[in-house]
Amino acid sequence: MKLGVIGAGNMASAFIGGIVKKNIIPGNEIICSSPVEAERKKAAVSFGVNVTENNKEVVRTSEIVLLAVKPQVIPIVMEEIKDEIDEKRLFISIVAGKSIAWFEEAAGKSFKLVRTMPNTPALVGEGMTGVSPNPLVEQDDLEKALELLSALGKTAVVPETMMDAVVAVSGSAPAYIFMMIEAMADGAVRLGMSRALAYKFAAQTVLGSAKMVLETEKHPGELKDMVCSPAGTTIEAVRVLENMGFRSCLIEAMDACAEVSKKL
Repeated sequence: MKLGVIGAGNMASAFIGGIVKKNIIPGNEIICSSPVEAERKKAAVSFGVNVTENNKEVVRTSEIVLLAVKPQVIPIVMEEIKDEIDEKRLFISIVAGKSIAWFEEAAGKSFKLVRTMPNTPALVGEGMTGVSPNPLVEQDDLEKALELLSALGKTAVVPETMMDAVVAVSGSAPAYIFMMIEAMADGAVRLGMSRALAYKFAAQTVLGSAKMVLETEKHPGELKDMVCSPAGTTIEAVRVLENMGFRSCLIEAMDACAEVSKKL
């Protein structure tokens, strides 16, 4: 098999589904493991992949292995597969909070490992994934990993020391955005708009605004200024947001998020 996936939850399914949909690797060259029979059946039917409940089989038969289980489960998985790990296979981890050093200690050896931090928009192919390879990962290995991770959305290679910042600005950040969309919709409902229409307006506005930042490459402050006419409605709303500590609140929240990430 070209690709093995340990885990068959939402993120693993998004990863496999994106890879198959983009024809990066066909389903019949992927093997996926899960202790849950329903998850195995779903993966086999949805993506045409091979399935097993044996994690060792996944490693033994794959060139590249994605580790896609919860942080509390990964110690058990590593204890199970550590004897199958060698210097040839490339491992990609999407396990939150587990450093490269942690994996090497758990395996009792160094091995090719790419640590990543995706976020939940990966479930719709619009994720942002931070990528940190260890020194054993060669350039062609990294390129393979980035190609696979592109199935989840965008990627960026960052030093591992920046992973806590990645968690704060990307990994956990969808929750901040969902809260903002909900609050914007609540405001629109208060002004008489239906709930369904309010969510549509708020969500599309966030989507379009983000696209403007990415595609125009203009500073967000410049784009904000473009909307703020003198003595207009927008600058008045901005004044209230500034007065209520909108930006400071987000920065403080990200600091708190990063501090918890460091302790995982």
